Amino acid sequence: MFNVLRRQFSTKISVMAAVKSYDYLVIGGGSGGIASARKAAEFGVSAGLIEHQRLGGTCVNVGCVPKKVMFMTAMQSEMLHDSKYYGFDIENKGFNWSTIKKSRDAYIKRLNGIYERNLGNSKVDIIRGHASFTSDRCIQVGDQLYTGKHILIASGGKPVIPNVPGAELGISSDGFFELEDIPKKTAVVGAGYIAVELAGILKELGSDVSLFIRKEKVLRTFDSLISENCTEELKNSGMNLVTNSTSVSLSKESDGSLTYTTSQGTFAGFDCVIWAVGRTPNIEINLDKVGVELTSRGDIKVDEFQNTAADKIYALGDVCGKALLTPVAIAAGRRLARRLFDNKPDLKLDYSNIPTVVFSHPPIGTVGMTEGEAKTKFGEDQVKVYKSTFTNMYFAVTERKQKTVMKLVCAGPEEKVVGLHMQGLGVDEMLQGFSVAIKMGATKEDFDNTVAIHPTASEELVTLR
Repeated sequence: MFNVLRRQFSTKISVMAAVKSYDYLVIGGGSGGIASARKAAEFGVSAGLIEHQRLGGTCVNVGCVPKKVMFMTAMQSEMLHDSKYYGFDIENKGFNWSTIKKSRDAYIKRLNGIYERNLGNSKVDIIRGHASFTSDRCIQVGDQLYTGKHILIASGGKPVIPNVPGAELGISSDGFFELEDIPKKTAVVGAGYIAVELAGILKELGSDVSLFIRKEKVLRTFDSLISENCTEELKNSGMNLVTNSTSVSLSKESDGSLTYTTSQGTFAGFDCVIWAVGRTPNIEINLDKVGVELTSRGDIKVDEFQNTAADKIYALGDVCGKALLTPVAIAAGRRLARRLFDNKPDLKLDYSNIPTVVFSHPPIGTVGMTEGEAKTKFGEDQVKVYKSTFTNMYFAVTERKQKTVMKLVCAGPEEKVVGLHMQGLGVDEMLQGFSVAIKMGATKEDFDNTVAIHPTASEELVTLR
């Protein structure tokens, strides 16, 4: 018996001791990790990628991709309501949530497969399981140990669930994509872009939505024009906006409905409560064993080159708590791979002037500094602001009206454009080109010297006076 146990123990030790080594080992199969691993492999290095969930990360599975599908679904609803004003006699027999859920989920599954094939084509090994650092700088996945000459942490983030009684009765933004049917009455808690987007989608598709926010306005970190206008548009949509509200508890009634108690009172009869109160990094991988340091907010601390405090261990994307956007993680990941393996020692991502879109109703597009940030940096007397409010031509013949608002923030005697902020129909698609101009250092005069495309909403940006 003793000999049998000894053999089993020896087998276990030998399995754990067989360390597989890579030139580049990536923790996290989201967009940033995948992009960095594939780019590194282009330079002939061995690369492995560790992921315990579906490939593609938050964006592909429970974030921007399925969210955009649902945003476009809500847009169909808006256009159906407007169609009669354009002369179409269309009978709307209702909306079937399960139809779009089925096609959306099938699309995401196809994307998962594409990511897997692309990694295989790039000769990046996919390692399935949860990663955890050991004290000797190895990474354990199940019973196997791995190590890398260079290690990247790109493990993403997850939704925060508030610490209040009954919080488990609600769902997160991840849970939104698991809903089998649209709730008849929904409470969305949060004032950030995720809360605004999900509340807008549900409202447009027919749910009775209440949005609970802690202060007076949504999107408070955005430019004041955007925060104020988006708050107004939410009210105009018929949504019940409850301001100055903090969570107290959530409970389930005998009929299965949910009652949400807040500092502003008790609200009953909800079929679904969605917590959209923030995100936190996925860092439960024993970072302390390898000397990776965290910021005061609990994000991984990195320098401008994505270096952590630990030698040859890097981090990017949502775990760093800065510019939580998929294209940012991809761009940072590719630059890091080139810096490490393509002899580009000074290559890094410039985090200034990153364009951002919020798929609210109507959508929001913003790039650069807010008016407040510009005045703080350059001085109030050095900042000039140009603004416009108008009704998009789409609404010229419809009963439903929706404003478009635009703002250019310019600084210095040359009036360099340091910020652009807008909300209205189509701004999500028009932002990209203007972002290029701002990144290149365009001035107000450059905008003025550009011939307008008429009649479009985007022409307003080059005719502002």
